[in-house]
Amino acid sequence: MHAEEAGFEGAWHQFPPMRNAAVAALIVAVAWGLERSGAPAWLASVAYLVAVLVGARFWAREGWEELREEREAGIDALMAAATLGAILLGQWLEGALLVVIYAAAEALEEFTYARTRHAIRSLLDLAPPTASRLQDGREEEVPAAALVPGDEIVVRPGERVPTDAVVVDGRSSLVEAAVTGESVPVDKGPGDRLFAGTVNTTGALTARVTVGFADNTLSRMIHLVEEAQEVKSRAQRWIDRFGRRYSPGVLATAILLLIVPPLFGAPFATWAYRAVVLLVAAAPCALVMSTPVATAAAITRAGRRGVLVKGGIHLEQLTRVRVVAFDKTGTLTRGRPQVTDLVPADGVTATELLGLAAAVERWSEHPLARAVVERAEAEGVPIPAAQAFEALVGAGARARLDGAVVRVGSAALLESEGLQGPPRLSAAVHELQAEGKTVVLVTQDSDVIGAVAFRDEPRSEAREAVDRLHALGLRVVMLTGDQAATALALGRALGVDEVHAGLRPEEKVAALRDLEARLGPVAMAGDGVNDAPAVAAATVGIAMGLAGSDAAVEAADVALMGDDPRGVVTALEVARRARRISLQNLAFSILILVVLVPSAVLGALGIAAAVVAHEVSELLAVANGLRAARA
Repeated sequence: MHAEEAGFEGAWHQFPPMRNAAVAALIVAVAWGLERSGAPAWLASVAYLVAVLVGARFWAREGWEELREEREAGIDALMAAATLGAILLGQWLEGALLVVIYAAAEALEEFTYARTRHAIRSLLDLAPPTASRLQDGREEEVPAAALVPGDEIVVRPGERVPTDAVVVDGRSSLVEAAVTGESVPVDKGPGDRLFAGTVNTTGALTARVTVGFADNTLSRMIHLVEEAQEVKSRAQRWIDRFGRRYSPGVLATAILLLIVPPLFGAPFATWAYRAVVLLVAAAPCALVMSTPVATAAAITRAGRRGVLVKGGIHLEQLTRVRVVAFDKTGTLTRGRPQVTDLVPADGVTATELLGLAAAVERWSEHPLARAVVERAEAEGVPIPAAQAFEALVGAGARARLDGAVVRVGSAALLESEGLQGPPRLSAAVHELQAEGKTVVLVTQDSDVIGAVAFRDEPRSEAREAVDRLHALGLRVVMLTGDQAATALALGRALGVDEVHAGLRPEEKVAALRDLEARLGPVAMAGDGVNDAPAVAAATVGIAMGLAGSDAAVEAADVALMGDDPRGVVTALEVARRARRISLQNLAFSILILVVLVPSAVLGALGIAAAVVAHEVSELLAVANGLRAARA
């Protein structure tokens, strides 16, 4: 398929290969009329030849380019040889019909395939063509494509967001269904991200543009999906390798039919005709199209539901998954924990404890860190300036304040290093953990100066996601760096099969390998920097939300536009449906070859019948593959 044809989005009659096939069919009809009207035979032959040249223009060119550039004889080469053979045998009508029917089938296939592969581009229509930009306190209407990072825009109720931005002023609810798959409007306020193409419902918002139109969420989605459609699955690569050997084999067999039987006295014309029929009947068009259409349709369908599968190989891998592992914070929970308790050690006030913790955490991207800073700001607690901040992946963070090293980390981790507060503080920590809260300790040099407790509510969709995964026959596991008491409480509430808590990033990787050894291929879903190693190590890595950690998204094989864990179920369901359809196509196409090839050799088929059977089977394979778009 040529690039200009792959990107075609007009009506079917404007598609050049389809238009050529239609013109060729009309010329064949004229030639047939001339033949029946008693016109000179040469006139009908010329008309048939013109029909062949017009109808074969696109597919013959592609076959020649494949032969010249890749030194491979593909299906187009088989059809060209069959056409030439029919003409040399004087079968002008059958040769012309072969060209027209094959051209029409190929054109319809390419047209349908191109429209399916590029259906995802209609998402760009969600973004408005213009935007209201604030300039020196005045609003001006500008093309959305002219927006640059730093511009301030106004989005009124009922309007769509022109490009990704961050709310500066105002509050509203936005419908993000077309982008993230989230069906319920999402509340937005200052500091919250807006995605291009989402719909503002209730209040006016002022927002600051974060990326230009060409790099916004919709454009990124489209780019990822179109890249993914170029990445072939193992099955497709096998079919391609098979085709490179099979088509030359068919051509060689046809030549043998042309030569060997006549050497033993068989009629040359009869076996020459059968050789031509074999070239048509044995062409593996349906087999070649059995997988790619279903894969492209499934990837497009998933993309329109906010699930970006980064290639056919990953779609195939999803069908092998037997275990789904989730991170906890931001994946099964909302990722918006709130500070619930401050437990200072003797000699330290709650305000001092909160201020020191916020001084360290204000530079961290972790949800718990944001909760600490938000609590300090809400209470008006002074936040001291910190130096030498360092994020300790999987272990918290530390910084230097007034010459002392202040560290914020999980209670279990710090206790394992021998850092324990007085008995009263330790008892309070264990009591808070028993309540299902997450607890971190704050240390100053080697002294524990207090504890901070958080609660992060589970996502309302998490239980449904777990239940649906169980219905698919999968085991669900939670891998988290949080303490065991909190993780176990959430795991019981959601119906998770296994909970592994207190894990550092490298320990999550080890846990994944153990799960794979015990239970089979594992999909890992996470959203943070801490999850990136595990996401990369899993059989299929799933990043929760393109708004999440860039590290996790880059490491992942599948990226969810939103944070709804049900997107994991969607990915698995779409992949399984695509696999079922591909297997149906494979079985059907092999059956067709098993029937047509012997029939051609035995003389039970004519050229026209072989062409019709061959092209109908190809179109049926394409039509069946397109069902994956309705998963």
